[in-house]
Amino acid sequence: MALQGINLPLAFTGQEAIWQKVFKNFNISTSSLDDFFGGPAFLAWSRMGNLHKWGGPLPQSWLDQQLILQKKILARMYELGMTPVLPSFSGNVPAALKHVFPSAKISRLGNWFTVNSDPRWCCTYLLDATDPLFVKIGKTFIEQQLKEYGRSSHIYNCDTFDENTPPVDDPEYISSLGATIFEGMQRADSDAVWLMQGWLFTYDPFWRPTQMKALLHSVPLGKLIVLDLYAEVKQIWATSKQFYGTPYIWKSCFLFHYLRCMLHNFAGNIEMYGVLDAVGSGPVEARISDNSTMASLVVGVGMSMEGIEQNPVVYDLMSEMAFQHRPVDGKAWIDLYSRRRYGRFVQPMQDAWNILYHTIYNCTDGAYDKNRDVIVAFPDVDPKSISTQQTVVNYTHDQYGKLYLRRATLEEPNDSYDKPHLWYSTSDVIHALKLFLESGYQLSDSSTYRYDLIDLTRQALSKYANKLFLDAIDAYKLDDLHAVAHLSQKFLGLVEDMDILLGCHDGFLLGPWIESAKKLAQDEDQKRQFEWNARTQITMWFDNTVEEASLLRDYGNKYWSGLLRDYYGPRAAIYFKYMIESLEGGHGFNLRAWRREWIKLTNSWQSSRNVFPVKSTGDALNVSQWLFEKYLQDLGSHDQQAS
Repeated sequence: MALQGINLPLAFTGQEAIWQKVFKNFNISTSSLDDFFGGPAFLAWSRMGNLHKWGGPLPQSWLDQQLILQKKILARMYELGMTPVLPSFSGNVPAALKHVFPSAKISRLGNWFTVNSDPRWCCTYLLDATDPLFVKIGKTFIEQQLKEYGRSSHIYNCDTFDENTPPVDDPEYISSLGATIFEGMQRADSDAVWLMQGWLFTYDPFWRPTQMKALLHSVPLGKLIVLDLYAEVKQIWATSKQFYGTPYIWKSCFLFHYLRCMLHNFAGNIEMYGVLDAVGSGPVEARISDNSTMASLVVGVGMSMEGIEQNPVVYDLMSEMAFQHRPVDGKAWIDLYSRRRYGRFVQPMQDAWNILYHTIYNCTDGAYDKNRDVIVAFPDVDPKSISTQQTVVNYTHDQYGKLYLRRATLEEPNDSYDKPHLWYSTSDVIHALKLFLESGYQLSDSSTYRYDLIDLTRQALSKYANKLFLDAIDAYKLDDLHAVAHLSQKFLGLVEDMDILLGCHDGFLLGPWIESAKKLAQDEDQKRQFEWNARTQITMWFDNTVEEASLLRDYGNKYWSGLLRDYYGPRAAIYFKYMIESLEGGHGFNLRAWRREWIKLTNSWQSSRNVFPVKSTGDALNVSQWLFEKYLQDLGSHDQQAS
């Protein structure tokens, strides 16, 4: 991180151990916190007040280990000249606080994605910032961190309303909230600076200009830094008069008074995607905006992705932007990137990356990319409700010759599931893959080449799988039993083959994810709990009933070897089974039976203990070549339509 110029990292590890000590001062028992903290795989959401208890309780050994780790992390960050950002109090409190302080202004927040507003997991408690207890807890939390860590960089993060809407929209109330939150920090550290995500301004329509300005102006100028969290797609700085004069960071993110940030990825989904031209120009454009105050307000550029182990080209470019004073020439940068990435110049590889730059990494349709490929996010609807009419991807050129996306809608979609995102010509990408394969005999000894080859092959095959699925849906609507049986077997065979492909590189394995979770355990019960957390986060988490799936199913989906063979393939097979039974029996699709069976499969998989490889096997080049010839070779001249 330090070598990439990152100097303002979040340092949130171990905070539950700090909270345990803080709440003890307010007469909250350790056992009462079992209902408050989320499990190891869900701490991000419990810290934001979205959920409680899910995946827990946290063992004391976990809390102690994490605090030790945090002290090591901080020591290393300071040694490298970094400025770690510590957490602060956002108002999220355990239920037990209501009983200890019955007169405190504590409200219960609304449902956050549970099936039936299940109070076991949802509807967390929020202490009103206007209550005197708020400042006391906020002050104590920072004091306890200073006591444990011995020092602070004076920058603290607080996101009170991340995907949680304030109870009142009165500007004076909003302003008092912000002022009180900051007071809790300043009482413990007179040099405190509040670092806040700008995601709430993107996510929640509650934040109109008046409310937004009230919050941003509630803190003295220079004491609040906003992260423009999704600036590579939706630039809040440009629509809010540079956050109404509040310093911010361009995130993708820089470090000045607002930070413009690149969000890019949700949930660590594996999908080749990016907006390289926006990344290579946005941070510079923000600093040289026509608004004369801009230079003093933009304090940095940064990255705020939910997962980073994908699309290395995007993060390589973003890391450079803190050092760039003018927009980057994307074509020239890509040409140099392919040489740096693989250690030598290979013409077909350079040509391939030029194609990827204009297609996969030129997403200009304004849509955010949450991977909904059919394999990893299988539709939970009646096949008759799925529209197979699609949107054709076309390209147009501006006056400088740059390709931009435009869409021609054939039919207004009317589906109850999220269609996969497709913004580029699949035939162009298949051609790029062919060039990758041609380069293999010169580059196959490079691990980065093998990773990129597998990823590009996976990308092309996953879009082909989406097409196969829609073809099967078309056949089902035509009552063509033979075609449905044939296409479903082809789909399931493709899933098996992709699992073999992904097993050729350590970067695409399920095993390390599960084994790393188990290694943190102190006994067999903890191993079981931690493995359940790991398996649940990447499949279906939060509550479900026998016939109703969680609203957060497949949020953390992954293209990992082991996961396709052991979970995604069997799940798809159940759906196809009911499609075939429907045609054979001459009756409708048994949606209830399908849901019962796939939900049972999921819950069983989450609790299972089978072991997956932690080391790759197979030859990436040979397997990619085999799959190219088997599935893609004849598709290169036919453009797939976007769904």
